[in-house]
Amino acid sequence: MERFNKPKRIYSMMVVDDSSVIRRKIERAAEGAFFRVVATAGCGKEALIAFDKFHPELVTMDITMPHMDGIACIERLIAKEADLRILVVSALADKATGIEALEKGARGFLSKPFTQKQLNDALCELVED
Repeated sequence: MERFNKPKRIYSMMVVDDSSVIRRKIERAAEGAFFRVVATAGCGKEALIAFDKFHPELVTMDITMPHMDGIACIERLIAKEADLRILVVSALADKATGIEALEKGARGFLSKPFTQKQLNDALCELVED
């Protein structure tokens, strides 16, 4: 079982998912694990606006959303901040979509459904330097 070091500080994060249930689940899981949720968004367009306002250090990103999907949003966010840490959290488990997200700048992929431990491990891995 892989074990990640706990982050050395609190990281600001944004949760992007069209499901309010998933947004709340990620918020609850992250809040106790060295991450502070500063913004949430239900689609890529909302995420871009929230990013400009709150400048989070990391983002969890769903892929399938209305108005602007996660792949397009990842591309736009990385254009704004090349070092942004993005974790894709998606029910889409096909490798092509995951590879495309990584090519656009995401740094990790977590499949839904996920446990709190799986999310915390993925977030910790994302901020390890």
